[in-house]
Amino acid sequence: MQITFKCRNLVISDQLKAVTTEKITRLTKYLEGMDHADVTFFEEKNKRIAAHEVCEVVLFGHGHYVRAKATAPESFAAVDLVIDKLSQQLTKLKGRMVTRHHSHSHHNGVALVNGVKVPKGSTAVLERPEQPVTDDTTARIVRKKQFVMEPMSPDDAALKLDLLQHDFFLFTNAETGLAAVLYRREDGHLGLIDAA
Repeated sequence: MQITFKCRNLVISDQLKAVTTEKITRLTKYLEGMDHADVTFFEEKNKRIAAHEVCEVVLFGHGHYVRAKATAPESFAAVDLVIDKLSQQLTKLKGRMVTRHHSHSHHNGVALVNGVKVPKGSTAVLERPEQPVTDDTTARIVRKKQFVMEPMSPDDAALKLDLLQHDFFLFTNAETGLAAVLYRREDGHLGLIDAA
């Protein structure tokens, strides 16, 4: 597995890198084929927060992104918490993939997004570089993303929403053939907005 480390406003030790690499590599026992990991370490700016060390890991593979973030008083503990979250998410994803494999036949298709080949059925995201932040108080678009929107059921969209740990997920509803947004409500449940 290829692992990329990023740090913001701190320097991490070789020992922390080695421990993190070993634990992330062991995650392949839950789901093979996750071939890349981006690991980011940073500190919360507010020092009054006891759990100020943050570890965020994004795993890529099988056309899926699995993301987890954890905070703890020290970096090693944050890594342990992230690994626990990732193992649960990978187990859930594997179960979903096995269920889908047995109930559908797959074909190996490829879609083109901005000239880049992306496997169909993936949630591959192509990011454009962020614009520099200015002191302007007017809200503006600072990041743009494009991704392949393969038709999927709202249940599949809910799984991807959980795996990405985002508050919303844009997809093509396979039941209607139209764009839809699945979002996390304040009560913890999910809401679905379908285009009319």
